[in-house]
Amino acid sequence: MLDFNLVLAVLGGVAILLILILRFKIQAFISLLIASVFVGVFSGMPPKEIITTMQQGMGGTLGFVALVVGLGAIFGSILEQSGGAEALANYLLSKFGDKRASWALMLTGFLVAIPVFFDVAFIILIPLVYSLQRRTKKSLLLYAIPLLAGLAITHSFIPPTPGPVAVSDILKADLGWVILFGFIVGVPTAVVCGPIFANYIANKIHIEAPKLSSDTTEIQNYPAVRLIIMIIGIPIVLIVANTLLNSPLIGEDLVSQNVKDWIGMIGNPFIALIIANLIAWYVLGIKRGLSKDELLKIATNSMAPAGLIILLTGAGGVFKQMLVNTGTGEMLANYFSTIGIGVLFFGFFIAVLVRILQGSATVAMITAAGVTAPLLIRADLSEPSKALLVIAVASGASIMSHVNDSGFWLVGKYLGLTEKQTFKSWTVMTTILALTSFTIITILSLLV
Repeated sequence: MLDFNLVLAVLGGVAILLILILRFKIQAFISLLIASVFVGVFSGMPPKEIITTMQQGMGGTLGFVALVVGLGAIFGSILEQSGGAEALANYLLSKFGDKRASWALMLTGFLVAIPVFFDVAFIILIPLVYSLQRRTKKSLLLYAIPLLAGLAITHSFIPPTPGPVAVSDILKADLGWVILFGFIVGVPTAVVCGPIFANYIANKIHIEAPKLSSDTTEIQNYPAVRLIIMIIGIPIVLIVANTLLNSPLIGEDLVSQNVKDWIGMIGNPFIALIIANLIAWYVLGIKRGLSKDELLKIATNSMAPAGLIILLTGAGGVFKQMLVNTGTGEMLANYFSTIGIGVLFFGFFIAVLVRILQGSATVAMITAAGVTAPLLIRADLSEPSKALLVIAVASGASIMSHVNDSGFWLVGKYLGLTEKQTFKSWTVMTTILALTSFTIITILSLLV
């Protein structure tokens, strides 16, 4: 049975969130907090309890997210400064050759975006795309779209990138399972919206690389590719190993509890990322001639984008907690279960709605996770099912990038596209990404 006062409070909260962001251009962090207060007031929560709920939601969320996002940002910044992204891209292009360059760029984007933010990785790698176009004379989109597909998918699906880390914490999903399903869903999705779609759209729109003197890639003493792959893989392998060893897939007699405890410690995302940071700091920093002061500056500068994401995630946790403490989440969970709407589709749909209306994938993911999390109170979901829900939310938040998304203008600017061409290429690609990944998620949900 629906309590219409609570329903109106939630709808009003979401509406206020969107109006504050879209109409008044108020920062999303403040907007989420105002929307949370609105839900509390209009649902009849006592004033003191509203304040307590906000503190509870913020504190409970940031304890995990702040550490993982902060460590991940430092890790990615050191890899970025070392030239590791360019080294990996050049290596894969040499192995795949010009004929399969689109596949090499997709794989490059997929790997590089694990430690490096989407926009930074794109700007670092775009000169390679320019160079390829000049060499082959084919449309720039044949190479740019696969790179963008790999970057976008990993950025949304695979921790320790901030989006899936934030959603995982709000939904209380295990990061190891999220990483596993991120790869399982992400790889075929990248193939469909990367090389396959690129081959189609490149025949429709021919774009040449801009004639810029800054295009020429400087010859650098790049780090070894195997080293870069190993450093990127360290936190992922440790986190997944911890998840698998402590899952029902591994019998209690196969591995001693003492071993599980130690793997549980080093496979915790905090420790795994600390280990990866120390290795990157020494191997890519000190051994390559960077001073300690330079490394300190790199680490400090990486905190600026991480700080905003951390605060946004905390505000999303406040919104979620408000829905839990007002009883709205349990009411909605009961209602949706009686009418047959699954939690996967609900999370995906809310993320799609917020993404299309306000543009930011991060805000869409965090808002959708906050609205969806209270529905899990009555849902007895396994850890794999929670991980699929995280990917479903991330999938919905990736859809239909258009004029209210900064990524739309970033891609258009660097590829020299008109707005119409950006819609036909980038916007369509992100839509294919979301629909393909959610189809795969739906199939997997029948098996786990």
